[in-house]
Amino acid sequence: MSADTARGDDDLKERITNFLRRNFPQIQMHGGSAAIQHLDREDGEVTIMLGGACSGCGISPMTIQAIKSRMVKEIPEIETVHADTGMGGGGGHDEGGMSPSFPGETTDDAGSDEGPQAPF
Repeated sequence: MSADTARGDDDLKERITNFLRRNFPQIQMHGGSAAIQHLDREDGEVTIMLGGACSGCGISPMTIQAIKSRMVKEIPEIETVHADTGMGGGGGHDEGGMSPSFPGETTDDAGSDEGPQAPF
C-alpha cells in the first residue's frame, strides 16, 4: 500500500467517524459505540460495528438502517455499508444466535419435558 493510499484511507476513516459522531450522537449518549471494523476503499465498502449498549437494544436495527441509507448519500466514496451489533439479526450479518423468549412462551425442545424455569 502506498503512502498516498494510506493517507486517503486515514482521511476516509476520519470522515466516516465524524459522520457517525455528527449524525448519530445518541449512540454515545446512550452508552453505545460505533467503530469501523473494515474499510475497502477500492470497492467502496465499510463495515461498522455497534457495541456497548447498542448490543441488544431494540432501536439498533433502525439506527443501522439510518446509518446505511445516510452514509452512502453523504460520503461519495462509500457505496455499501455493512453494520451490525454483533448480536446476530442486528441488521447486517445474520449469524444465527438465540431467539428472544418471552414469559409463558413454550418452545419445542425435543426430549425436554421440564416446565418453565421459576424466576427465582
